[in-house]
Amino acid sequence: MEYRMLGTSGLELPVITFGAWAAGGWMWGGTERKDAIEAIRAAYAEGVTAIDTAPIYGQGESEEIVGEAIKTLPRDKIQVLTKYGMRWDSKHGTLAFKSKDNEGKEIDIYKYAGTKSIIKECEDSLRRLGTDYIDLYQIHWADVTTPIEETMETVAQLIKQGKVRYAGVCNYNVEQMEEAEKFVPLASNQVPYSMVKRDIETEVVPHCIKNHKGILAYSPLERGLLSGKMKPGHQFNEGDHRADLYFFKDENLVRTNTYLEKIKHLAAGKNATLAQLVLRWTIEQPGITIALTGARNAEQAVQNAKAAQLQLSKDEIAFINHELNKLELVKPV
Repeated sequence: MEYRMLGTSGLELPVITFGAWAAGGWMWGGTERKDAIEAIRAAYAEGVTAIDTAPIYGQGESEEIVGEAIKTLPRDKIQVLTKYGMRWDSKHGTLAFKSKDNEGKEIDIYKYAGTKSIIKECEDSLRRLGTDYIDLYQIHWADVTTPIEETMETVAQLIKQGKVRYAGVCNYNVEQMEEAEKFVPLASNQVPYSMVKRDIETEVVPHCIKNHKGILAYSPLERGLLSGKMKPGHQFNEGDHRADLYFFKDENLVRTNTYLEKIKHLAAGKNATLAQLVLRWTIEQPGITIALTGARNAEQAVQNAKAAQLQLSKDEIAFINHELNKLELVKPV
């Protein structure tokens, strides 16, 4: 496994970090708890020492699964990354969207990062994770109802108390990062990034490179789209959020798979899968520190981890990018 420092934080993470959103089942059509635990432990055996989770993933279930998975592992060799600022059990802040929990019950999801809420969330996360500190504590989404100053000063206090090691943000733009930095040193920004979603290259990536901030790329396989395994007519399980995303409409599946066909010989020549090739490409991009990848079972976790072993030459990356520039997906009007 390859490891990289997250900005100037001193927190060293594997370039392939375990993303535990799907492990919580929420918005992914459910979960098999035993399989998820085995996936995390299998990833650890491959050198994936970091796990990214959040309270909202399964309304606590993902964090509980992570806690169960790591309780037999050496805590000082594990990096636990979790989040705050999305509440399903409180109606403060801004209503983000309506959803259903893993049992099909209607729930309202609010963005809120006030002081009392953060303190409660931190205590709840520590309990579910079975640990007394969080390595990287990240605001999940910006909360427009609470001043960034209040939010970040609260996290700074948690760091002083030893409950949190480093502060991070998710889905922040440059202006929000600059404001947050006034009150607490930021280690990183966790943002969506993939071959078909490269918006951050315009402003966020240059800012992070210039200011030595880490970037955690989430959904690098675009929720499975770039694995090459999805074909037109694919049927998702009930409750799987991907069914409504434009990426997975038949026309876009055809276009994406046509592109993947053009680069799959590179994967074959390295005895690798398309997904591994895509993951390696992701962490080779300027400013990207690590890629977050989910796995529903041990086999998937091991395959993801092995992406770190791939090597891509400048010419190979140039070829991938050349073909990628021809790919245009049909976006909703």
